[in-house]
Amino acid sequence: MPATPESVWEFLLKVGEEIRELREQNKELRESIKELREQGKETDRRIKELSHLFTTQWGKLVEALVEPGAVNLFRERGINIRYTSRRIEVEDEKGRKIAEFDIFLENDDELVVIEVKTTVKKEDVDWFLEKMSRFKEWFPKYKRYKVYGAIAGISFDEGVDRYAYRRGLFVLKSEGGIIRIANDPDFSPRVW
Repeated sequence: MPATPESVWEFLLKVGEEIRELREQNKELRESIKELREQGKETDRRIKELSHLFTTQWGKLVEALVEPGAVNLFRERGINIRYTSRRIEVEDEKGRKIAEFDIFLENDDELVVIEVKTTVKKEDVDWFLEKMSRFKEWFPKYKRYKVYGAIAGISFDEGVDRYAYRRGLFVLKSEGGIIRIANDPDFSPRVW
């Protein structure tokens, strides 16, 4: 059948209608993509929120497992622990948290400050040492105390336990679900 002006016109009208439909579908698709992006942002926010909650709760659990055993371990090392505290925060003058210490074990003139991690990394040891360098500035009531540092972990990155030991920290390790001090009995800890 030969093309006539009417059939060409009819064909162009159909093509025009299909183009309008495709543009409408494209617009709907773009709107759907925008909605998905927004939902993705909300999902990311919720995941971060849940991750923080999980990390915080997991940290509290590990601290709760370390604290009772650590009391006895340090008593065996001659530090007669009488008081314990957990999650001690330092705030600046505007009330913003600038540091946190996981566990305090103390008597009337000695204090063991323990940093607890699931997996201890070199950066964790360095950050803890940085906090300890400012400890008596932040806690002037402990100026006359012998303050010792300890780092506890379920596991340690390779060599990090030795690194912490060489920096003067007690190293508390979990072995078979039991916490022990990995430092040898002749270890002389750093005193802040």
